[in-house]
Amino acid sequence: MPDRDDDVIAYGPFIVWFAPAEQPHSGHNMTSARRALHFGAGNIGRGFIGPLLIQSGYHVVFADIDKKVIDNINEHGEYLVHILDPSKPRPISISDISGVISTSDDVLTEFANPQVDIMTTSVGVGILPRIARTVARGISERRKAGCGPINIIACENAVGATGTLAKSVDEYFSDEDRAYAKANVGFANCAVDRIVPPFKNDSVLDVGVEGFSEWIVDKGQLKNLGECGTLQIEGMLLTEDLQAYVERKLFTLNTGHAITAYLGTIYGYSTIYESIQNDEIVRVVRGAMHESGAALLKKHPAFTQQEHREYVDKIEARFRNPNISDDVKRVGREPLRKLSRGDRLLGPAYMACGYGLPIDDLARGIAAALLYENQEDPQAVELRENVTRWGGEKAIVEVTGFAEGSVEYRKVWVAYQELEALKSARA
Repeated sequence: MPDRDDDVIAYGPFIVWFAPAEQPHSGHNMTSARRALHFGAGNIGRGFIGPLLIQSGYHVVFADIDKKVIDNINEHGEYLVHILDPSKPRPISISDISGVISTSDDVLTEFANPQVDIMTTSVGVGILPRIARTVARGISERRKAGCGPINIIACENAVGATGTLAKSVDEYFSDEDRAYAKANVGFANCAVDRIVPPFKNDSVLDVGVEGFSEWIVDKGQLKNLGECGTLQIEGMLLTEDLQAYVERKLFTLNTGHAITAYLGTIYGYSTIYESIQNDEIVRVVRGAMHESGAALLKKHPAFTQQEHREYVDKIEARFRNPNISDDVKRVGREPLRKLSRGDRLLGPAYMACGYGLPIDDLARGIAAALLYENQEDPQAVELRENVTRWGGEKAIVEVTGFAEGSVEYRKVWVAYQELEALKSARA
């Protein structure tokens, strides 16, 4: 049994905060003592990070450039998050929110509010440098107002996103601001995981999400932790070994998701749910996740084989959720990025090779990605043009970096030919 101290439960290397039982919200007239500033009022912000902060007692101020969304937040002050569980879908009412235009001085006013002690983002990692100047100005205003510590966490689907933001923000600091930030601003990297599919509803603000969520934060990068050693945010896990969880998520969930999408496209399916009904796709996807898992367990011995088996089972169950209509085009988009050396396909393959472990199913997933076509995706178009110009054999060398004739190369090439024949037969 875990050690329990009031509302804090410690599980091995991380800590989970359980907020007090949620009290009924009274609409947008309710104002919490603690305030959080969240950049990005899109589906991730409204369906994942925002609700966790609100359920932890925060009033959440959403900052976004979309005036329509911000106006709706301020006019209605509440919305529904639809939990798309396969057995019992249910709506959860979210309130105690407000919004500001992210390019306005209202954002600076929020930074200078002593009640604000956390800033989060879900804008997309490519947008982080664009908000850096605003964040730097906000921190400067906070210094001038004499406010205490604040933690900044970029909740993006990328490794080291908060570090990326911190580096960009630092470029705009004065010496005084830099000294203040060093003492008072925690830039903490994190790993986030929740499927938030496109959701159609009459309300502009309502969002649909899966029941599962994971938010793991680097404890060592945070400022002003309380006596209990947490930020007291529901659903947030603090760890001293974030890299292990980042790689587990990227090289298991994201690996399986991408391979499901690329194989599903070859088989003619349009959604992840349809694709995962195919026994051959399931075999390859599970095989790839176990191959990456074998390497992860070598690198991060804190994880056990049983834990990883359960993790893979949970991921497959998530893909099989009939209420999540996740398009293979959305999951498979930007294949060049996903085929980069450290990402979800080549990352685990190289890690496994480094330990002398097999990569048969990972190789099949890489081959499927090389065959991916989507005329609406610029990266997919570029990849297809490159593969057509080079031919399959040279494309494997150019994209993967595997030496021609190597064991890894041959595995991808054999899988490529088999999948190309299947693709041609279905055309």
